[in-house]
Amino acid sequence: MDSPSVLLASLLVCLVMVMGIVAPQVEARTFFVFGDSLVDNGNNNYLATSARANMPPYGIDFPTHIPTGRFSNGLSIPDVFSWVSNLFSLLSLSHVISIQCERIGAEEYTLPYLSPALTGQRLLVGANFASAGIGILNDTGIQFVNIIRMFAQFQFFQQYQLRLTALVGADRAQQIVKNALVLITLGGNDFVNNYYLVPYSARSRQFSLPDYVRYLISQYKKILQRLYELGARRVIVTGTGPMGCAPAELAQKTVNGQCEPNLQRASALYNPQLIQMIKSLNSEIGSDVFIAANTLKMQQDVINNPQKYGFVTSKIACCGQGPFNGLGLCTAISNVCADREIYVFWDNFHPTERGNRVLVQQIMSGSTDYMYPMNLSTIMAIDSRT
Repeated sequence: MDSPSVLLASLLVCLVMVMGIVAPQVEARTFFVFGDSLVDNGNNNYLATSARANMPPYGIDFPTHIPTGRFSNGLSIPDVFSWVSNLFSLLSLSHVISIQCERIGAEEYTLPYLSPALTGQRLLVGANFASAGIGILNDTGIQFVNIIRMFAQFQFFQQYQLRLTALVGADRAQQIVKNALVLITLGGNDFVNNYYLVPYSARSRQFSLPDYVRYLISQYKKILQRLYELGARRVIVTGTGPMGCAPAELAQKTVNGQCEPNLQRASALYNPQLIQMIKSLNSEIGSDVFIAANTLKMQQDVINNPQKYGFVTSKIACCGQGPFNGLGLCTAISNVCADREIYVFWDNFHPTERGNRVLVQQIMSGSTDYMYPMNLSTIMAIDSRT
């Protein structure tokens, strides 16, 4: 993990690379996060729930080397995003910066909304409202009992805006929210911890898989519409990864390490329909508010060819127990790999910090095969001129 001084030095090198021209600095872009455990930075630490990552060795590679509530060995997807978005808000020539420079940005991470430290000027950095275990549907994750479902995340977002208004005034608060970058990650739990949680689950008896996917998409559209009503104007929407390829599924449902077919079919049905829904929603709004990240393709590429991305394995989790280290959560008594850089998965479901970085790099610079209608570099370049 690079120190702030190393990051600053790297930033200066990047500025020199941009034709020797340094753009005037502007206010850093605020960042908001909604969703599940892939992006929860510690909200669930403040809740009485089993969906928590507050025990070692979680956080082993975080700057503090202690658990923070992130389901990772180190930085989460929002942490990497925070650096990127804030760097690009400071550079009017962001669209010509090389990918090596794109990982550098703010020294401050977006705090969980429930953190007591989220006060005063820290509100200007943004807030993370995500909660492990939640889904698009309110009945997803009922086994975790006390989690922040989407309607509650939006209630907290409204509270945040009132607090921001008290700090900077109504007009500036509205502008900050409008100019913010937003990340939302939902859907995986609606399959893993709902439809396929147990044989003959309530939802699987109610819906065939194709009908369930259509229902999820219809409900997700309502969530995105509500987010727009609350002021969001630049929203990265991630799909699900190849859910059947997670170490948990390999350990429980396969014997030879092949991806579990039912969840793979769910991913294959869900992700294209999500992209189509986002296209339709943008058309209704008349602006490219929502940006679809095809995380299914991104992660499937890595899983199919881990060596191409510098990994050794995409099947075995770095931390866990049982086949593929895929049984149960990562705990102090789990097997833990020595080199986290060469593993795609940290625990039975969640990527390593390096896995998160690869994902964000694709979101940052990926082609339209990965990002629709544009990648984050293009978004930042467009927004820096408006």
